[in-house]
Amino acid sequence: MALSPEVCIRGAGIVGRTLALLLARERVRVALVVPPVAAAKEDIRAYALNTASRALLESLRAWPDAAHATPVREMLVNGDEGGRVQFSAVRQKVDALAWIVDVPALEQQLADAVRFQPQVEVVSEPVAAPLTVVCEGKASATRDALGVSYAVTRYPQHAIAARLEAAQSHDGVAHQWFNDHGEVLALLPMGGVQSHSVALVWSVDQLRAPALLAQSADEFNAAVSEASHGVLGPLQLTSERAAWPLSRAIADRWTGAMPQAKGASQTWALAGDAAHTVHPLAGQGLNLGLADAAMLADVIKQREYWRSVGDPRLLRRYERARRADVLQMSLATDGLQQLFSHSMGPLPVLRNWGMRGFDRTRLLKHWIANQAMGLKA
Repeated sequence: MALSPEVCIRGAGIVGRTLALLLARERVRVALVVPPVAAAKEDIRAYALNTASRALLESLRAWPDAAHATPVREMLVNGDEGGRVQFSAVRQKVDALAWIVDVPALEQQLADAVRFQPQVEVVSEPVAAPLTVVCEGKASATRDALGVSYAVTRYPQHAIAARLEAAQSHDGVAHQWFNDHGEVLALLPMGGVQSHSVALVWSVDQLRAPALLAQSADEFNAAVSEASHGVLGPLQLTSERAAWPLSRAIADRWTGAMPQAKGASQTWALAGDAAHTVHPLAGQGLNLGLADAAMLADVIKQREYWRSVGDPRLLRRYERARRADVLQMSLATDGLQQLFSHSMGPLPVLRNWGMRGFDRTRLLKHWIANQAMGLKA
């Protein structure tokens, strides 16, 4: 890159690479920091991406092929005492409620797109630029160095992820179960609509997680089959198991001035998990991060001709636009987690009664589904 970069992006995950491509499309010069990494372990992550996220990635020609992006045609959410909510793509009049995307495939698509984008220079160390965007994830060292407070609420849970092969085809149906101990199990369709492959995301009590991870494959298969009520028949583990503690968090500031910047003024902004994390039960974490990238790129695109990409007023527009949506989703997922974490008194009966009532309210269900798909209308 002959000219100095206008934006330095620290963090080359999905959000960071997406933002780099969006800015490059608007002829903004970008330095993308990709530090050397050690040999990676098997990556079993899978994300539920909504309609808005798919449209964004397709516009960058970074959407994975059909084998790595499975449409969710139906979603069945089950309570602990017979409550049930059903969402259907047909009833919503859409092709899919979401797509379950294989993370390594998506990351490879984005890496390939970055490699062929002349406006993006891949660097191994941060460089000075009018704007630095921090996309390093929830454990961001840059965010901490900037003195940003990251208010974390820890749940007494760990998430366990794995890939399994089911005896029956999933038929593009995502299943989710809540139990009265606040645990949430999801089986997400992978490998195409007629495949038998599913991704497991199981939020369990933090004291129970080590025992599940220590089980033999057969014991773990039996535990998942029991918790999922045998809906897909016997299950067989096909990957390693991964686990991590669950929390929700939000930064107190998303933008600011770089400390001790030399020469022209330099500013920073946070995006993705560096700015916020939510409970995974709604599958909205990456959708929120991609919406951050889209909003920041749009604010920069729409700026007055005389404003720098790092103008503090621009960054405040971005923060105001995104903070409200993130807070709304954070409170909603936290409320659901809290609702199912108590089993005393009449609460189990009331919440399952509420689920059954909600399932019958077509207009409200339609609105909620549109929100989850990123369709605001």
